[in-house]
Amino acid sequence: MAALEVRGVSKRFGGLRALSEIDLRLGDAEILGLIGPNGAGKTTLFSVISGFLRPDAGSVHLDGRELLGLRPHLICRLGLARTFQIVQPFPHLSVVDNVMIGAFNRSSDSRRARRQALEVLARTGLAHVADRAAQVLPIGLRKRLELARALATEPRILLLDEVMAGLNPAEVEETVAIIRAIRESGIAILVIEHVMAAVMELSDRIAVLHHGELIAEGPPAEVARDPKVVGAYLGEPFLAA
Repeated sequence: MAALEVRGVSKRFGGLRALSEIDLRLGDAEILGLIGPNGAGKTTLFSVISGFLRPDAGSVHLDGRELLGLRPHLICRLGLARTFQIVQPFPHLSVVDNVMIGAFNRSSDSRRARRQALEVLARTGLAHVADRAAQVLPIGLRKRLELARALATEPRILLLDEVMAGLNPAEVEETVAIIRAIRESGIAILVIEHVMAAVMELSDRIAVLHHGELIAEGPPAEVARDPKVVGAYLGEPFLAA
């Protein structure tokens, strides 16, 4: 049984078909990259999976349990956490306090939540800014904080929405290493990303959305050579590289 299974998910917004009969499976401790042009439906799919949107058709199962109809905080408590494209930490709280909010998903004990938060900050390379206000962090560290808050909820499955967007090459490299370490701890990851070199390097499999449809799925090298993917998204220069 897949850790996460999406079956026949469709979603429309008025006359716009955002998702059309999407089937996806994410295995235990697997990294599945989700790519495609802007507007392809990637973030909409994340919102359906995590309970922020209800689909018009289809189902989502976590370890065989149906998630549709559950509110996002209950889905998170079952072990599925997500990050958001636009990071919005609590600006006046410290970094460690922001991460403690995620840790309260599992415990109301503030001492336990603080220990959990400090452990997560160490794992994500943020221990040195634990006491700084979130609002003073540069974008690279704010992206990292978004990841840390989700990780503090102790997920089995982590949905990462463009955590490398806007980062410089060194920051991308650091984030790739952190994501690898998260997977090695046993967490399965579904990652939306436009930094192609990083997502191709990280992912066990790649799924490609275009106009709300799943047009390709498979190993990174195979997907990168798929004519439909090259035409819709990657382009000939990427193929040549």
